[in-house]
Amino acid sequence: MRRKDREITDPVQIHSIIESCFCCRVGFYDGAQVYIVPLNFGFVRKQGHYTFYFHGAKEGRKIECIKNCASVGFELDDGGRLVESETACGCSTQFRSIIGNGIPGFVTDPSEKLEGLRAIMEHTTGKNDWSFDDAALQAVCIFKIEVTEISCKEHDTGKGQ
Repeated sequence: MRRKDREITDPVQIHSIIESCFCCRVGFYDGAQVYIVPLNFGFVRKQGHYTFYFHGAKEGRKIECIKNCASVGFELDDGGRLVESETACGCSTQFRSIIGNGIPGFVTDPSEKLEGLRAIMEHTTGKNDWSFDDAALQAVCIFKIEVTEISCKEHDTGKGQ
């Protein structure tokens, strides 16, 4: 990371930033083009390792990319906030963001599928008491990213530039 003064390395802060993000943008390379998809997500952290979970249809370009990509990139951010100035070059943005890489894969094990769906619902709604019937579990495609690399950055304009 070029701007080490903005790097966040504290695992508690990184976890807090992930929790605050609503959308995970996943970048695939389909052999000809880069394909970036904004997705709702949930996550699980075990022994310091993150797994991000996603849901969707069982067919389409994203599914073909998951089948054929050995690695993906992802990005999360808290939306940022413009910090205005009297001069154009004095304007700035306050933000917190995360980028990383990981290994995509489909979730087929019923217990992990349930874990993934619960993680998604808890992250998006704040509730963790969801139940899913077998038909719902069969109908939805759950895929995951096993995070292999993650970096976090914050620009708090209150701290100076």
